[in-house]
Amino acid sequence: MQWKADWSLRGRMLLTMVLLGLLYVVFMSVLWVALESIILVVALLGVFSLGQLLYSDKLALRSLGASEVDPSEYPGLHQTVERLAQQADLPKPTVAVAESKTPNAFATGRSQDSATVCVTTGLLGTLSNEELEGVLAHELAHVKNRDVIVMTIASFLSTIAFLIVRWGWLFSGGGGDGGDDGGGGVGILGAILVSLVVWVVSFLLIRALSRYREYAADRGAAVITGDPAALASALETIDSDMQATPSEDLRDQAEMNAFFIIPIDKGIIGRIASTHPSTEKRIENLRTLQRELET
Repeated sequence: MQWKADWSLRGRMLLTMVLLGLLYVVFMSVLWVALESIILVVALLGVFSLGQLLYSDKLALRSLGASEVDPSEYPGLHQTVERLAQQADLPKPTVAVAESKTPNAFATGRSQDSATVCVTTGLLGTLSNEELEGVLAHELAHVKNRDVIVMTIASFLSTIAFLIVRWGWLFSGGGGDGGDDGGGGVGILGAILVSLVVWVVSFLLIRALSRYREYAADRGAAVITGDPAALASALETIDSDMQATPSEDLRDQAEMNAFFIIPIDKGIIGRIASTHPSTEKRIENLRTLQRELET
């Protein structure tokens, strides 16, 4: 199966990135004015960016309780990942497994050379070999498209905006007797309000970008395996199992939504702020690819 560029999808991703870029330029300008020091702004951004780049993958694995496994523990899984990585022209990623009844998978890592593909024990016990290959190929497509670093960078200033909203009130006096500091307090409060707007808007834009990149990873998986129907079947199986998973188990892993093959989207808020397209739409696209392949 040959790769065909989806220019409509690329256009939507580009527009989203441009809007995020403009939003962040405004945000940095406001921080500069509020803090009255470009050096402090640069230092703040530098510390957060370095920490996010160095530790985001480790934090993602730790949050799910995942650990690296060697070929002697999961020989079949390692063989499949290695073969699919060769088909995708990628270095073999580190393989990790998380003890969880929820069937899911994700990829993390700063680059193609330092990537990790993680699956849950629930996924391994649920899917057929062909379905598992489709899911692993989807995660490898994320690695090949450098989606982890793209989403990390895209969410970076949004994270800072959230932290300012959450903790900035303390620096403004906490609503107590800190109102006699003249314009400084007003400047900080203004930065907090702008940060709130930036966080909300960027939250929605980043979710849209994440949904677009899921479509691209689905198509990439179809190219790697040559079997779009296998991934479509896997998505149906996982989605069905998700509906049967107790809500308390899902809440424990909700923060990992942007990384998972299928998001945990139970409840109204989950549906509104979904990081993934609807499973039905993804399956429809994959079946269209299957028909193209057959003809």
